[in-house]
Amino acid sequence: MNKNTVVEFTGRQEAADPLTKLLRRGARELLQQAIEAELSTFMEGFESRHLDDGRAAVVRNGHLPERDIQTGIGPVKVKVPKVRSKDGEPVTFRSALVPPYVRKARSLETALPWLYLKGVSTGEMEEALSVLVGPEAKGLSASTVARLKAQWKGEYDTWRTKRLDKDRWVYIWADGIYSGL
Repeated sequence: MNKNTVVEFTGRQEAADPLTKLLRRGARELLQQAIEAELSTFMEGFESRHLDDGRAAVVRNGHLPERDIQTGIGPVKVKVPKVRSKDGEPVTFRSALVPPYVRKARSLETALPWLYLKGVSTGEMEEALSVLVGPEAKGLSASTVARLKAQWKGEYDTWRTKRLDKDRWVYIWADGIYSGL
């Protein structure tokens, strides 16, 4: 018996309407502008560093390979700039918006608990997200959901043992079921 609860959404490729394309392009441009602003601020910290001949010791050095970030509107391509130090002291630019190895937006990860609580199993998560985000939804496999479940359990255990008398509370609301036993 197949317990697949995901309804197949045919024609997802055709759902990429002009508005979605415009939103993705706008998101890409805004993200690139924000990364460039981060880089400018980073480079300002090295303006006083010069080589013996007066040239700048820290310079831009191309871009890291372009990669896709999975978002709620589908994948958005991003190029993170690189810097190079000419004086031998190592310098690395790391974007706070797009840290290394990030492949999906946090908002997409927050959708996973909701889908899981609604009954989508770990094995069906990748298929469910491909319906929501598009066929490019990779890296959201059953093992990712299992890892997140372990993280959620740890957060719950931490919350369960936290003392409530350290904070001031206006009210506490509790929900439960009384079985009569």
